[in-house]
Amino acid sequence: MEEAYLDLGRKILEEGHPKEDRTGVGTLSIFGQQMRFDLSQGFPLLTTKKVPFGLIKSELLWFLKGDTNIRFLLEHKNHIWDEWAFERYIHSKDYHGPDMTDFGRRSLVDEAFNDQYKLESKKFCQKILEDPSFAKTYGDLGKVYGYQWRHWQTTTGETIDQIKDVIEMIKTTPDSRRLIVSAWNPEDIPSMALPPCHTLFQFYVNDGKLSCQLYQRSGDVFLGVPFNIASYALLTHLIAHETGLEVGEFVHTLGDAHLYKNHIEQMKEQLSREVRPMPQLQLNPEKHSIFDFEMRDIKLSGYDPHPAIKAPIAV
Repeated sequence: MEEAYLDLGRKILEEGHPKEDRTGVGTLSIFGQQMRFDLSQGFPLLTTKKVPFGLIKSELLWFLKGDTNIRFLLEHKNHIWDEWAFERYIHSKDYHGPDMTDFGRRSLVDEAFNDQYKLESKKFCQKILEDPSFAKTYGDLGKVYGYQWRHWQTTTGETIDQIKDVIEMIKTTPDSRRLIVSAWNPEDIPSMALPPCHTLFQFYVNDGKLSCQLYQRSGDVFLGVPFNIASYALLTHLIAHETGLEVGEFVHTLGDAHLYKNHIEQMKEQLSREVRPMPQLQLNPEKHSIFDFEMRDIKLSGYDPHPAIKAPIAV
């Protein structure tokens, strides 16, 4: 299964179009790609580099709680959303530290600037953990994934719990072609720290198996996409668990699939490595609702990856 991801990375290196982007880093990009993963054959966590499963678990549980504040993530030592909250803070009237506003371009050439940015970001995260009032103001990312999944606002002022509703539909009308959850709410885009990259997903039930297809408008193939594959595979397993189904396929459809220019050498290194066997997912059989799962209820066995490959995140 991992070969589908590696083939995508290889194709971008060979055929990708140079494109500029909002971060100032620049990318190699292709449009309209698809990968398929048979979840019955193992859990699709990459083995050609170590991917931290704990971060994937805590982020997905954060989404499922309907939470949009990074404090929950920081409590679980998850820093993958720090940059977007910190970016908002350094543009606020309450930030009085060194000028960090040109991070995208200066980070490419200025090592001292990077060190200062990391120090200020660390202080910011510590304050989020220690000061509830500060966390409420600057830890919130706006109406991002969890909000749209669990609290979609209607024009009449009511809310729609899309996750709860889709689970009920899978149980009662499994042949429906409307088993859809959307994170893309045009009215709320301006209030989000980052508009949803994984925008819409649809479930499909056949022969007692649950499959899921994700449409992702923008995919950071080296850093982000491995997380997205594992996250939606885990979501599919969790919902299959609650609805009494086996797992089928995870189908990952990408719009703009890209490699940032400062990830090219890392992708080449990953492509040089040999694929190892996929791990197996273990869910606590005592838990029946996906909303009851905690970190300790989700485990992997047999995960033996190559070492991690570090790469800078583009903000």
